[in-house]
Amino acid sequence: MRIAIDARLVSGTNTGDSTYWTCLVDTLIREHPEHELIFFSNKSRPREVPFGPRCTWEVLPGANRLWSLVKLPMAARKAKADVLHVQYSLSPLAKNGVTTIHDTSFYIGPEWFSAGDLRSLRRSIPLAAKAAKRIVTVSNSSKAEIERFIPAAKGKVVVAYNARPPWIAPIEPPQRESILKELGVREPFLLTVGTNWARKNQELAVAAVNGLPTSLAHKLIVTGKATQKLASSRVQPVGYVSEQQLSALYSCASLYLAPSLHEGFGIPIVEAFACGCPVMCGIGGAMPEVAGNAARVMNSYSAADWTAAISELLNEPSKLADLSHRGLAREKQFTWSESARQHIRAYEEACQRLTSDF
Repeated sequence: MRIAIDARLVSGTNTGDSTYWTCLVDTLIREHPEHELIFFSNKSRPREVPFGPRCTWEVLPGANRLWSLVKLPMAARKAKADVLHVQYSLSPLAKNGVTTIHDTSFYIGPEWFSAGDLRSLRRSIPLAAKAAKRIVTVSNSSKAEIERFIPAAKGKVVVAYNARPPWIAPIEPPQRESILKELGVREPFLLTVGTNWARKNQELAVAAVNGLPTSLAHKLIVTGKATQKLASSRVQPVGYVSEQQLSALYSCASLYLAPSLHEGFGIPIVEAFACGCPVMCGIGGAMPEVAGNAARVMNSYSAADWTAAISELLNEPSKLADLSHRGLAREKQFTWSESARQHIRAYEEACQRLTSDF
């Protein structure tokens, strides 16, 4: 097959969407070299983007809706692509279009979005689902939500789980100690990823740690973007960190806190698992599905309940060790190899559905 990819999110940003795109195309290149990949972007190819002998990179100038709705699908047709794969918005002009919809948080929690973004998503995503021959999503929970909120998606959705990105891996002593030193971090500590987005519910992690008894010396290390609301003697923001630094933090943390209100998958959960870090997560979206029996899944979003559960775990090392072992085993069940196979299935089915039309 000749597979056209909207490459604007491949590499370059530390988001779940870019991690998904980068890991997927890297696996397709390495494990399925029989297929051609045609990358379309409005920028030149970054050096770090996965690329192979059967790949081409096409630059299409422009950066507005016209690019996605007209330029991209027409360029894919001109390149004789068998299928066009995008994330979210898909043009009705696409031949054998496949779109990835990671989650339906814009239906689940409209308060998490600006009015403009909410209108745009609720208009464009159902249209994309209608235009698509196949829809890829990253969990069974997301599949159920997509089919619930977007009737046009029924019968089209293929589940392809995410997995740990290869650049996150356990760091062994003494290297991890030297990395903690350069970050100014001292053990013991808890870990969470910082963001201003209300859906990620960062304030819950902070409130829960602030409620811990003084007998527990753990601070909360917050990576990424932290707000002034998080100021506390028990909270230590470290800003944006490198992949190696994040791996070291996972490898040393007593517990990873994932208080998000909703996730289509939750890649940081499997990143923590891979590094042997015990996980406590919320119940929103696919987090219980991804966690399985390998994390402490909280049915409550009460700070007091989280404080009590954290205290219990920190005071019982055997429970933390058990979660760590379960997490290491659970992480191995998610692979980009299997994800790539499910994507190829979606591509093949999309092509079969329109073979007679072209």
